[in-house]
Amino acid sequence: MLIDSANIQFKEYSQGMDSLFPSRLDENISSDAPVRLVNQIVDELDISPLLSTYKGGGCPAYYPRMLLKVLFFAYLNNVYSCRKIARLLQENILYMWLSGKSTPDFRTINDFRSKRLKSCIHSLFTQIVLMLVELGYISLEKQYIDGTKMESAANRYTFVWRKSVEKYKERLEKKIQCILSQIDEGILGDNNAPEESTLPIDSRALKEKIDAINLENRNKRELRQIKKLNEEYLPKLQEYEKHLETMGERNSYSKTDPDATFMRMKEDHMRNGQLKPGYNLQISTENQFITNYAFYHNPGDTLTLISFLLYGRMRYCRFMKEVCADAGYGSEENYEFMERFGISDYVKYNYFHMEQTKKWKRDISKQDNLYYNEPKDYFVCPMGQHMELAYTTKAVNDNGYESEISVYRAKNCQGCPLQNKCHKGKGNREIRVNHKLRRYKQLAREKLTSPKGFEHRNKRPVEVEAVFGQIKWNKGYKRCRHKGLEKIVMDFGILAIAFNIGKMISKKKKAKKGRNGKDYKTDEGRKSSFMRDIFISCWMNHKKETKKKKVRGYPFRTPSYK
Repeated sequence: MLIDSANIQFKEYSQGMDSLFPSRLDENISSDAPVRLVNQIVDELDISPLLSTYKGGGCPAYYPRMLLKVLFFAYLNNVYSCRKIARLLQENILYMWLSGKSTPDFRTINDFRSKRLKSCIHSLFTQIVLMLVELGYISLEKQYIDGTKMESAANRYTFVWRKSVEKYKERLEKKIQCILSQIDEGILGDNNAPEESTLPIDSRALKEKIDAINLENRNKRELRQIKKLNEEYLPKLQEYEKHLETMGERNSYSKTDPDATFMRMKEDHMRNGQLKPGYNLQISTENQFITNYAFYHNPGDTLTLISFLLYGRMRYCRFMKEVCADAGYGSEENYEFMERFGISDYVKYNYFHMEQTKKWKRDISKQDNLYYNEPKDYFVCPMGQHMELAYTTKAVNDNGYESEISVYRAKNCQGCPLQNKCHKGKGNREIRVNHKLRRYKQLAREKLTSPKGFEHRNKRPVEVEAVFGQIKWNKGYKRCRHKGLEKIVMDFGILAIAFNIGKMISKKKKAKKGRNGKDYKTDEGRKSSFMRDIFISCWMNHKKETKKKKVRGYPFRTPSYK
């Protein structure tokens, strides 16, 4: 078949791109592009704390507001490397427009992020959150709190454990005491029993004792021991003391990231349950916007709540009225703190869901199922025997908070037909009761089972758990990208700002369009949404019926549609 080449036409192609008038970069950027929202938000921020970090003089610096825009937009698009950002500033039209065709290199971007933003990222994040309040996205009246483990960028096998350091330090001190007692009787004053002296000695005292030893009239054996003390034992003792000083109150730390503590991670790449260096990240959300964040060394969530609430108060100059959290935060100390400051707490406690089951309510071994006579202060066992108060004791947690524990004991449990079901001990039954925590649990139970509490319980997994999922999987931020707590807080602060901006963009899109991309205000959009809801409802009913048939023993067969 012959083709007439005279009828073929092509569009004009010229690599010179010559034009009479210069073109603008934003001509090719749509009016509702996310980069325009980032540009508008940063223009409204107060960056005076950031400007105070510049001393002036020397070579002119890049405008800090421009670098903020570039960083926020890069983190919004899951770009965290300074080298990639520097390359995008030369290749991507969105970054070129945002920076005004400025091309800072990766060192400039990294220095700005690590050195200047480190001290003022909290101020910028707070301004963004208050901006969301003014726009009506959040109210700052309630917060949903939860935590997750964030693995450090440190080497996973450069660990230092407190127990090991204390054990080896104790052994070294015994060797030092033994040598000192053998060298000179006047140093320790106990030359007869050198092995029994186990008084701790620090490196400073050891250095003073070594300097005080007169080297004259010493035999070769004593000189060798003194040399061993000075060149071997003293540096090792200083090393152990430095480990304990770096560790502080923690049980471990990483040599390549001393601020990281070894914790058990859910996202274990080796799948062997090994401890990895990391941090306990705590965040609070409202309407899936991040309103507060903080990093902690302790892996448990119970001891972080009070500090986290105080940190939020310092950020916004007030406490939020309602707090919702899971059972990891339900402790006497936390309940008392929230009650003192008038915070309405919807915080679960351990075994909250198990208490709702019939098995729990029928279990006579649970002290919550025993009748308590408050005026006369005694419990009644399942056989009707009074369990009188035996004594009271104190329990102290890691924060130093003291709890009063009352111990109640039955008088005679021998020959009781319910003894095997009532308790597993050999003697008379004894229960330990924290009356203060018991009262807080009753108040929490009433709040959590109320209509508002049920609403908060249903919303909490959708709120904070969804945010963690988006951060770790959608944004690929599963592991810290810096070393040191200050840099990690700075980096996550930029991520939190970018996350809130991205959430604002998605909220605006959903306000205009439905889930099918059609306008809800039109008849077509309402019809499409209505039909989709009917289809989901029918499918869920079908799944429930098939599940019931499987439980009843019916053979499961996939329905065939002809």
